Amino acid sequence: DNARPHVAKVVKTYLETLKWEVLPHPPYSPDVAPSDYHLFRSMAHDLADQHFRSYEEVKNWIDSWIASKDDQFFRRGIRMLPERWEKVVASDGQYFES
Repeated sequence: DNARPHVAKVVKTYLETLKWEVLPHPPYSPDVAPSDYHLFRSMAHDLADQHFRSYEEVKNWIDSWIASKDDQFFRRGIRMLPERWEKVVASDGQYFES
């Protein structure tokens, strides 16, 4: 996942001592993470005018928001993946606006 602790020199050196094959992994990209481009973007839009006074209110709002989404909402996010993959490849891995 290319998180700093996973690519640090000491970690790489240790993995070499184990003789593990380290596979290449693309950097994290919000363009191909359904939770980022679909779920959280939609949630952020609905959250825009919300004001919470407690953790419990936040939790209840999130539970209600998720329950309000039908299966098609989640399926749509998955169906969008191939097109988004193609855009990532076409943009040479650079971030693009949806």
